[in-house]
Amino acid sequence: MKKLQLIYIVSHVQKSIAFESTALALKPYYNLTFLLLNPGTSDLQKFLTDHNIPVKQIRYRDKRDLVSAFFRVFIFLVTKRPQIVHTHLFDAQLVGLTAAWLARIRCRIYTRHTSNFHHVYQKSGVKYDKLSNALSTRIISISQATDVTLLELEKVAAHKVVKIPHGFELKQFYNISQSRIDAVRKKWNIPNLQPVVGVVARFIEWKGIQFIIPAFKKFKKQHPTACLVLCNAQGPYAHTVLTMLEDIPEANKIIIPFETDMAALYRVFDLYIHTPVTPLVEAFGQTYVEALASGIPSVFTLSGIAKEFVEHKKHAWVAEFQNTDSIYTGMQTLWCDLSLRNELIENGKQEVALRFELADMISKLQTVYHE
Repeated sequence: MKKLQLIYIVSHVQKSIAFESTALALKPYYNLTFLLLNPGTSDLQKFLTDHNIPVKQIRYRDKRDLVSAFFRVFIFLVTKRPQIVHTHLFDAQLVGLTAAWLARIRCRIYTRHTSNFHHVYQKSGVKYDKLSNALSTRIISISQATDVTLLELEKVAAHKVVKIPHGFELKQFYNISQSRIDAVRKKWNIPNLQPVVGVVARFIEWKGIQFIIPAFKKFKKQHPTACLVLCNAQGPYAHTVLTMLEDIPEANKIIIPFETDMAALYRVFDLYIHTPVTPLVEAFGQTYVEALASGIPSVFTLSGIAKEFVEHKKHAWVAEFQNTDSIYTGMQTLWCDLSLRNELIENGKQEVALRFELADMISKLQTVYHE
């Protein structure tokens, strides 16, 4: 049977194990091509090229390149005439869905990677989300947060929305060699002392880092050698975060702008914290799954996908939203209770293995593609 032509349009992604894994999984079944809207070449582009997956980079720095990127995508789609266009991330969905609609591509899909962010923080963006909803024939919802946003806040017809949580090659988080762990520790000068408290979150207000830092300061009073490691440490909230960090000694804090070997970095952590400020603000929260798959005892607030499966003192310690004392209590309890830590590690690994395998996501996507 002739393979369907499937075009993935993705914006502003430098490196993504998720897209790499998805591309390899889809390649045997489709004539797959990636259009990458990026300011220049990327690690993802190199990966696709190395694995003989057609890829085209379209220059896209920001909104000033919107028109030129649209015409290039439109011409590409008119020339190739794919059966399916699937867009990911905000700029790609605006450019890709509009071009696909004008090119009369019958199957126009986008994955909703944001939840209520525009409704709360940038109301001018809501109209563009609604435009994407109108231009698409199917919308992939990745969690309860995107369900609520699409169906209740934006009144999308239920038949257009299909629930497909992200899937992962979870084996990438298992059996990490000590040499990889040591290399990451050495690269960032992370002290070989305990406890190392990890946070993987951009410097954005709604990630809740402003509640984690004072909790760590309280924790450090009880554990003077504790080290706070902040990864993906960049974003619009940087000034506030860096100011809050000033009175923490240099030996007790590590700031990592970006790390490619995340599986090894997770294994450096003794505790892990992820505390978005509301149930809906995190659209999915890939880091919830990664931390549990890595076997790191964690303190979470229940946002995004975590709200659907994480149970207090079964998979993680569940803290109250925007509550420094609650986060501190979780950190202190987990570090002092080895039995509870071990129980959370085992239960967390089992739960994510049941829910988030890549093969399950690919199977559900194929169902949508072949409708």
